[in-house]
Amino acid sequence: MNKHKKTLITAALPYANGQIHVGHLAGAYLPADIYHRYLKSTGQDSLFICGSDEYGIAITIKAEEAKRSPKQQVDHFHEINRSLFMRMGIEFSHYSRTTLDHHAKRTQEIFLEHLKNGWIEKKTIHQLYSPVEGRFLADRYVVGTCPKCGYVAARGDECTKCGASFEATDLINPVSKMSLSPLELKETEHYFFRFDLFKDQLKTWLETRHFKPSTMNFSRQYIEDLKPRCITRDLDWGVPLPLPNTKGKVLYVWYDAPIGYISATYDKDPDLVASYWLDPKTRYVQFVGKDNTTFHSVLFPAMIMGQDTSYKLVDDLVVNEFLNLKGEKFSKSSGNSLDLESMLKWISPDQLRFYLSLIAPEHQDCDFSFEDLVVRVNAELVGKVGNYIHRTLSFIHTRIGHVPHQGNLNEDDHQFLLELDRLLQDGAKAYEGFSIKKGAEVLLEIAQLSNRYFDHQKPWALVKELADRKRLETVLWCCIKAVKATLIQMGPLMPFSTSIAWSYLGIDTIPKRNEGMDSPVLAIRPPVPLFHKLEPLAKETNVSNLNETAQLTPATASSVTAPAQKSLIEFSDFEKVDLRVADVLMCELVPKSDRLLQFTLDVAGERRIILSGIRQFVQDHASLVGKKVAIVANLKPRKMMGIESHGMILSVLEGEKFELLSFAHAPSGGKIS
Repeated sequence: MNKHKKTLITAALPYANGQIHVGHLAGAYLPADIYHRYLKSTGQDSLFICGSDEYGIAITIKAEEAKRSPKQQVDHFHEINRSLFMRMGIEFSHYSRTTLDHHAKRTQEIFLEHLKNGWIEKKTIHQLYSPVEGRFLADRYVVGTCPKCGYVAARGDECTKCGASFEATDLINPVSKMSLSPLELKETEHYFFRFDLFKDQLKTWLETRHFKPSTMNFSRQYIEDLKPRCITRDLDWGVPLPLPNTKGKVLYVWYDAPIGYISATYDKDPDLVASYWLDPKTRYVQFVGKDNTTFHSVLFPAMIMGQDTSYKLVDDLVVNEFLNLKGEKFSKSSGNSLDLESMLKWISPDQLRFYLSLIAPEHQDCDFSFEDLVVRVNAELVGKVGNYIHRTLSFIHTRIGHVPHQGNLNEDDHQFLLELDRLLQDGAKAYEGFSIKKGAEVLLEIAQLSNRYFDHQKPWALVKELADRKRLETVLWCCIKAVKATLIQMGPLMPFSTSIAWSYLGIDTIPKRNEGMDSPVLAIRPPVPLFHKLEPLAKETNVSNLNETAQLTPATASSVTAPAQKSLIEFSDFEKVDLRVADVLMCELVPKSDRLLQFTLDVAGERRIILSGIRQFVQDHASLVGKKVAIVANLKPRKMMGIESHGMILSVLEGEKFELLSFAHAPSGGKIS
């Protein structure tokens, strides 16, 4: 177990220039969230910090294309990504942004300390400038003729035809990638950080870390080749350079972005900076994709070493490889990506979290496959994990109707419980070692072991033999132990389903990891299957048409006239109706129904399932998660499509206009009158 008093966790700041995609999730945010959830489940003190990276020329160019200001651009994607993280269950302690004033203040303070300490120098350089656009252009926005092979469409940093690398200023006849207008060389003054002066200090520090071998080797080589790097740009969108006569110059986005981890902590609570960043006993864990390695293993540590405050240097840098699609890296710019908005119209957050954990690119690049996703979710998550929980609880609820009691354990029982304990220890080691892949594999081992025990003990046969009633209770008591073990290991991986499943045991507050096996079961509530099988996508589904394939196309609403007012009732009749506020925890499609949605709700700590026939009016059912809705709480249960519904969700339908009754701040379980 982590012996540190506190753990600080950061994940690379997502760029607020587009929606996050599945590759982003697999590379940094899901592993970080699972680790954070594991620490919390063990009662450890941890802080999970992230936020939007919102500066840079790429923002300004995309904003122009969208006919927005840069601020409108980042506001738009900050909210979209924050919402997607919430829907995926990524539970940051705080999610901030780099356009906040106090971030600029922290960044400027650190820059001035770097300047004072002699780590920054000013140089006059030549850069490519667009007279038509009125700005200097970064390499990625420049094309021209390759100086080596003559290829006319070479990029600003390399030729894709001959493979040669060069500076953008070496291109022949360079033009702007956006306007195709000719570029000219123009003198400009910029500030450079002397990373080369930190070589020895970085080498010594790096050898005290225990990063993955690939991360260590890559970082060692990068340190050997360290040179001064320009940290300013001629732009009006960024953290302003805090020096006189430098109007129109900002600090480069890669310089200010990692400082965002510190400023985001200030944003959450200034006292947390002292208790986490300035406490040498804190364990600092960073999660990044491999394309962010050098910024976090070399450049950001050098920046921390070069200023005056004793901020924590990273203890564990968790670098994951790429998740590929069709053999190529996920990339928004190339169109080879799957945005979460589209995915969540087809798959539940927990199902996606499960699959991404199973194929996590922890040591090598991995390929995302729709076919593999469907097979593994249906066969392993539904067929093993979900099946064990549901078959066990359904059997107990229908066959004995009460919480089973422990009797005398035989050798099989002892071995089963010992093996469950061993697997839970393996699962803890997996999470502590930052391996969500191993964590998911251990979950499947627990489910497989539990299903095997259930089949071998044949509780259905024991029901028929009255003389074996005590043995039946003991077997089912052991099966409940296995349900608990399953949920303990499942918790960090699939938080939504785990919370629901614990409630089936009458446990509405999820117990700590070391308490879960002994938590008293208060009831066996009628369970509903936690997971539904995925329908395979059409074989021709690809990246470009996933959104259309996954989209739940709403049926055309019938023309409806307002119903005539019904006859008057006595007030005493109305008093019989119990209207309550409920929080939507999950909203899923009901298989083989084009009308029903299945809501999992929290009503003042009580979990309940309600089916609602509003599917045709809801374009994005996952967007309902997190809403506070109005329900009729005291309707008699009604079974539809094999699922028992406990209440009714209230909505308004007039003509083609549909609206769910919802509240902004009402407490869960609040009485509506």
